Amino acid sequence: MTALASEFVRRLAAEAAGRSNEIADEVAPLADRIEGARGYAVLKARDLQSDCLRIEDWAGQLAGPTYLEQRFGIPRSTLHWWQRHNDVVAFRKGARKHVFPLAQFIDGRPALGIRQVLSLIVNPRPAWLWLTRPSPRLDGRIPIEMLRQDLAAEVILAARDYSST
Repeated sequence: MTALASEFVRRLAAEAAGRSNEIADEVAPLADRIEGARGYAVLKARDLQSDCLRIEDWAGQLAGPTYLEQRFGIPRSTLHWWQRHNDVVAFRKGARKHVFPLAQFIDGRPALGIRQVLSLIVNPRPAWLWLTRPSPRLDGRIPIEMLRQDLAAEVILAARDYSST
């Protein structure tokens, strides 16, 4: 009887160990997928963050609509109206969100002349690059700084020359 009981317990233990290995074999790929998905989400978040950092590397300080509303009192509706009418430079960040270079705002409003520059240099990226770099057509002066000083006429003429070349 003792030998029979021992054999029974040994088989139960072996069967339980086998099932535990089977369960472990089934669970391991799920755990790997979960860990992989978590890792992917972390990498995706880092990519989005680094995209923004990459934009800031060449575009300068940027802000989203929430920051502009809280910090400068610019209502989102006004900001979106300006964006639709090319009164501000906006860069897409992610699928639907936009960020705005802070240097284009004076006292909570876009600098005069941005609309005309964006009508001549349609793509916002080259337009902003042109606005923020010294221009030989403006004797080495920086167009956005000139717009901030109400020298829009000179900047618009230089943008027209730049866009025609």
